[in-house]
Amino acid sequence: MNKLALTFSSAALALALGVGGIALAAQDGPRPGGADSDGDGLVTLAEAKARAAERFERMDANGDGVIDAEDRAARQAGRFARADADGDGEITAAEIAAMREAREARRAERREARLARMMERFDSDGSGGLSEAELAAMREARVEMLGEGRGRGMGHARRGGGMHGMKMLARADTDGDGAVSRPEFDAMVEARFAALDTDASGTISAGEREAARAQSKARMMERRAAPPAE
Repeated sequence: MNKLALTFSSAALALALGVGGIALAAQDGPRPGGADSDGDGLVTLAEAKARAAERFERMDANGDGVIDAEDRAARQAGRFARADADGDGEITAAEIAAMREAREARRAERREARLARMMERFDSDGSGGLSEAELAAMREARVEMLGEGRGRGMGHARRGGGMHGMKMLARADTDGDGAVSRPEFDAMVEARFAALDTDASGTISAGEREAARAQSKARMMERRAAPPAE
């Protein structure tokens, strides 16, 4: 497959399908943009497909129905155009600062939405507020989520996710035409889901996600420990 297309798509693919062997849509809990859209702690195939569909649409920057090298160029041009607020063909320090402020504002909105979803999830009696017991349950769940995030490590995602995503995307290109079509992408999502749904329950649980992470970490450690090829 075209190396340029692979490089472009790997990061977004990792977010859709998991980084470095991490479970599909591994965002735990009812976070905005996470696969577990109803916040019940389980990821169904429908939720996984919906999440992956959003990612495909973002990766398919020119809307031609496939992910290829042309999408990389289109996305780069789009990012530059959004940053170049006055359209003069250059990005100034002020424009960079404005871009950062906008990004921080979006993050704040996501945090507020996440809190609202968490409140709704743990307000078991529907009173509109949290009792001491409900608040304790929410805190416990949040600690577990943060603990899993530290276990994955953001650095590992950056170092290992790109190559893993590239390999996954290359496998998705089953006809070898240098592009990944929507049917190819969907087939990959379904295959990945089935592999992670180890009990064939039709959902991916937190335990299955954690098991996938542990396996990924073990494989990574084995690769690091292996002597270099001569």
